Amino acid sequence: MEKAQVDLNSYKELTGKIIGCAMQVHRVLGTGFQEVIYQRALAIELEQCGVEAQRELEMPIYYRQKEIGSRRVDFLVGNTVLVELKALSGLNETHHAQIINYLEAYRLPIGLLINFGGPSLEFKRFVKTKPIY
Repeated sequence: MEKAQVDLNSYKELTGKIIGCAMQVHRVLGTGFQEVIYQRALAIELEQCGVEAQRELEMPIYYRQKEIGSRRVDFLVGNTVLVELKALSGLNETHHAQIINYLEAYRLPIGLLINFGGPSLEFKRFVKTKPIY
């Protein structure tokens, strides 16, 4: 059974809150820490803002509608938004491809890629454009 395609506007408020929390973490901590430090700080900030998020959640990976393994995601927010964190000097196309592949493999509609490694917080929203089965 095919699920409806996702409209980014319906998730803009939620992803906006997540990005706002990430900006606050970056303002306070700055750059230079390992990813896990930002992850822990973001968990605290999300909780303070009333955003329900699961951290380090083990999720099944699907291939051709069959479960083939699992991997931990940095955050799953509202059972729909995958949040992948990085602490690198910059993001590239490989990181973009990674989150697009995660959305497909995890059967999720929306993803956020957030990088704490630069002088300014870097983020990008991703919307699954294929139907989710």
